[in-house]
Amino acid sequence: MNMAALSEPKLVPLTGTTQFEALPNIANILVTGGAGFIGSWVTRHLVIRYPEKYRVVCFDRMDTAASFNNLMCLSTAPNFDFIHGDITDLERVRYALEFYEIDCVLHFAASSHVQISFSKPFDFTRNNVVGTHIVLEAVRIYGKVGRFIHVSTDEIYGETNGTKTNEAKVDENGNFFPTNPYSASKAAADMYAMAYLRSFRLPIIIVRSNNVYGPCQYPEKIIPTFIKLLMEGKKLPIQGDGSHTRCFLYGSDAADAFDTILHKGNIGEVYNIESDYEVRNSEVAANILSLFGYDPVYDFESHVKWVPDRPFNDMRYNVDGSKLKRLGWMQQVDFSSGLALTVSWYKQNLRWWWKTPSSISTNLACQG
Repeated sequence: MNMAALSEPKLVPLTGTTQFEALPNIANILVTGGAGFIGSWVTRHLVIRYPEKYRVVCFDRMDTAASFNNLMCLSTAPNFDFIHGDITDLERVRYALEFYEIDCVLHFAASSHVQISFSKPFDFTRNNVVGTHIVLEAVRIYGKVGRFIHVSTDEIYGETNGTKTNEAKVDENGNFFPTNPYSASKAAADMYAMAYLRSFRLPIIIVRSNNVYGPCQYPEKIIPTFIKLLMEGKKLPIQGDGSHTRCFLYGSDAADAFDTILHKGNIGEVYNIESDYEVRNSEVAANILSLFGYDPVYDFESHVKWVPDRPFNDMRYNVDGSKLKRLGWMQQVDFSSGLALTVSWYKQNLRWWWKTPSSISTNLACQG
């Protein structure tokens, strides 16, 4: 094993790269779930890229997957605020809207771990369906939001079984066919968002993304979990035969996509965020092993363990993101580069990032 690979320092930027002319009717943006993974990428990006244009307010209940360290670099930013709250608390959401005079909402808050949804499905209904309904109703009552971006998932379309060459991609008009409690809850949330768009004319845009990965992701999803286990000297669990694939999108590309949709997306539209990098779960493991100095072929079997598959595990998702690309967004980070950045960040930060920040310096730049 190459021990140098474990200690090589590398600063990892934690924002995207895009910047647009500020929207004239937007000043105060509420980001639900802004201390979580994707939400914090977008929060950091908006605060740093638009310091004199937008005030960004993070609304988060701070559950296990969230971290104040995701936002610590913004602690002295004059255009950033934080409010602790649960999206299932109508009065708390209404208070945030009114107190901060919110005119734009980015709704990221959700339970998103598919594996947990099989054992705790009602939690996903509460957080993703009821929570979204409450946010929508609070916005309707408030009546002053000019733009509402509802964050969904590609999983609402369900499994696609073909190959890259013989199967048409699913565009934004594709039917809903969720196959697990998580995707079912997100599909239901989408239905509520579409209903409020039509019934109450809420200015809603829906976004359905491929799998996002990168720094600041709590180690419960496949990439940070594999990194954490290797750092602990443990084997990597691969479900089924490892042939299931996911399309992986790096955090900065996701931040740029949401920035693009915020500024250039059309109200009433749905946008898929499509990654060009589709990777088998077994290949994810092999690539991470290589970044830890192991031979991805000869050392593979000794560092993985094969475990039973989920009750149902979608083979792949194949979405068409051409509508978003027509707005000007392009994926910048290839999977190999993004994975190397991610591994580097976790080697430096995993041991302390999800601990309470009380004993941690607040003088952190938005890089690892």
